[in-house]
Amino acid sequence: MGAVGPDERLRVGGDELRFRLTGEQSGGEAIAFEVEIPSGGGPPMLHRHRSLELYRVEDGELAFYLEDANGGVVRRAMGAGGVAFIPGGAEHTVRNESEAPARAFVVLAPGGELEAFARSVAELDRVIPDDVIRLAGRSGIAITRPVEEAVRA
Repeated sequence: MGAVGPDERLRVGGDELRFRLTGEQSGGEAIAFEVEIPSGGGPPMLHRHRSLELYRVEDGELAFYLEDANGGVVRRAMGAGGVAFIPGGAEHTVRNESEAPARAFVVLAPGGELEAFARSVAELDRVIPDDVIRLAGRSGIAITRPVEEAVRA
């Protein structure tokens, strides 16, 4: 895809991404975007990819689900000003489980798999789970399992 402006927006499911830095602009080193996640939004399944992620919650509250050293998944909620680091290769997801919308600034390095995935999902006429899983795999993202199967009580 060609170069984009600094305000390019993509809708991925119910979430909206506003790119601030694309892989093309960074020479493949990183991507950065703002994401607006409505109540109940965010990726519904745990997944993993090679890029690391850094989130700074700007507004609202987000729940971060992250694989721990024992292979379990731990939930940690963060409000505005909170910063979350997700190592590359770690099983994870980010959800908005609050009643209000949330917004975060996100950096992925290198981020190519997420950018490719977001662009391909944004082109779908309808978001169908099997199509999303297929596009994730093509982009280098492994969808692993539902959050409910992994979270420790």
